[in-house]
Amino acid sequence: MRTKMATAMALVVVLLGVAPWGVRSASEDRLLVGMTLVPHASAIGALCLDGSLPAYHLHRGFGAGANNWLLQFEGGGWCNDIPSCLERANTRRGSTRYMTKLEVFSGILSNNASLNPDFYNWNRVKLRYCDGASFAGDAKFDNGTSLLYFRGQKIWQAIILDLIPKGLGRAQKALLSGCSAGGLASFLHCDNFAEYLPRNASVKCLSDAGFFLDERDISLNHTMRSFYDDLISLQCFFPQYTLKYITTPFFILNSAYDVYQFHHILVPPSADVHGHWNRCKLNPAACSDSQLEILQGFRNDMLAALRMFYQYSGRGGLFINSCFAHCQSESQETWLAVDSPKVNNKTISEAVGDWYYSRRVSKEIDCPYPCDKTCHNLIPVSDTQDSNKFMSQKRYDTLFIH
Repeated sequence: MRTKMATAMALVVVLLGVAPWGVRSASEDRLLVGMTLVPHASAIGALCLDGSLPAYHLHRGFGAGANNWLLQFEGGGWCNDIPSCLERANTRRGSTRYMTKLEVFSGILSNNASLNPDFYNWNRVKLRYCDGASFAGDAKFDNGTSLLYFRGQKIWQAIILDLIPKGLGRAQKALLSGCSAGGLASFLHCDNFAEYLPRNASVKCLSDAGFFLDERDISLNHTMRSFYDDLISLQCFFPQYTLKYITTPFFILNSAYDVYQFHHILVPPSADVHGHWNRCKLNPAACSDSQLEILQGFRNDMLAALRMFYQYSGRGGLFINSCFAHCQSESQETWLAVDSPKVNNKTISEAVGDWYYSRRVSKEIDCPYPCDKTCHNLIPVSDTQDSNKFMSQKRYDTLFIH
């Protein structure tokens, strides 16, 4: 008995001593990957909002993918002034002290060949988000009482420099991706990423739900532009204005009815003080004809902003579906599953893979809502930009319609 216990304890010690590492959750068969703090980040001033060290999660590739790298920026909204950033600094969005030390790798980060056939055996990295400004900016706030570090640019550099000797510097293929605020980071850092890698490497970038429009809300105010104006010192810009300057091959994955943009750009609470849009926000089927007309106008504006990219980008890729969702590459049900969303009979995983490997032209645009019957309409259960909790439309229908 003692021998068995000693062996078991030794195994635990070995597992805990190996970082980065991954384990399977027995209950849900999920791949959980451990956090790696960047030990020398403070030497270049690369710190989270609260001064804690930045971090990432790495799951090693194998076989034919051992020299290929996929980096995924974590999303999670922004803070745009000192009070909101001070509040954020005491949460998992501003400090690695409060972050989960294990992250689920699914969708584009999965290591299951049947669930992620094009990238399952790559080195896959999730960059944790703790600067509040899409990994941009290089400043510090110190009024003698409060201290904040706006060091997203340095965090990006510190993580890359930590990964280069671990194999990133010898990458043969690489993909920089991100979701939401992380999708915006993909726009901001795409070309810089390519500069770190070998000249003969195949380097491309993907933005998932990061194509934020410079759009008027229903009250004809530029709510999001005003928000970005406050954030501009942290170097964040609307992607529609930066896209034409990116030279690295780029793929844009977005919903034409992105629920974050619907709820915070098109119909922010400040533009709907009486809540006329509340039912429509929770359930697209409850939208009035006039509300649907406004939503279709938003879709048209997004397609107009993408028209030049669609027509003239020879190396670009596109997947614009008509699902009420936000971020579709990290969730297995939307990335690749039996009933995952499709455009022209192609899943998101297939579209991205076809584009990355240049198997065929991959520019898919969906028909307008409500024609697409493959959608997973994922509606946020909390109307906050930091919420990652979504309720599928099928569950909403069950709870509130019937």
